[in-house]
Amino acid sequence: MSTGYPQASSGTGYVQRSSSSGLADVLDVLLDKGLVIDVFLRVSLVGIELVTVDARVVIASVDTYLRFAEAVNRLDLGSAEAEGLPELMRTAPERVAKAATKGVLQGAEEALLGE
Repeated sequence: MSTGYPQASSGTGYVQRSSSSGLADVLDVLLDKGLVIDVFLRVSLVGIELVTVDARVVIASVDTYLRFAEAVNRLDLGSAEAEGLPELMRTAPERVAKAATKGVLQGAEEALLGE
């Protein structure tokens, strides 16, 4: 969208100046191209997941977002393997004992074999 406004110049001709983009033009480009901020953060300690942050901030048309999500394989919002707190509390002692036993066995192996 270009409307020319005659503007005096130092020569004999006129300089054509295009109009600035309006808010509607900016929104049209933003919705067409899209702006996506996608964050996935997981904090674990000794194999126990403490915090998981899965955030998506999207300023785009639905079509643009679906193309982005499909391209980066982010259409699935939840994990089928995710454990809830009751399951975590039930399996935590077993996991800790298994990790401790594994560490002791590795230490004994290193001591015996001199590695």
